[in-house]
Amino acid sequence: MKGAQILELVEIFADLTPGQLEQIYKICKEENYHHDEIIFEENSPSTDIYVIIEGEVEILVNTSPNQDHFEYNIPQRIALLEKGQSFGEIALVDQGLRSATARCASEDCRLMLINRKDFMKLLQENHDIGFIVMSNLSADLCMKIRKTTFMIRETLMYRSSRSS
Repeated sequence: MKGAQILELVEIFADLTPGQLEQIYKICKEENYHHDEIIFEENSPSTDIYVIIEGEVEILVNTSPNQDHFEYNIPQRIALLEKGQSFGEIALVDQGLRSATARCASEDCRLMLINRKDFMKLLQENHDIGFIVMSNLSADLCMKIRKTTFMIRETLMYRSSRSS
């Protein structure tokens, strides 16, 4: 699979035409990572979104909030992502800090990087793409919030059952 074809697999790009996907692909850059290499760290600036072309990426959160550097923390995996999945989408919504760490989980990872500034410019210039992507992004983020809420509920129920 090459070029804009990989973007067809990405949920936030669902319902876009091949021509619209090609416009997005033109602003993409490719990056390669090796096993256990950090793609971005929790609390780092959020400037890009990523699409997995090949490999797997694990999303990790710090479970030792008193530590400042990821390498000294005890990371907890909250997701394992595969080819065609995107991550770092929150960069499209705000320019806050990353809420998790992303790390290459397979032998090698090939990723497409989409810079926020370039992407926002494209969305402003093409309102059809902007409307579709932001609608899809809203649905994706809602699903992730529901999943997070479920995980929190499970953790709290487990804790309360252990204390009884």
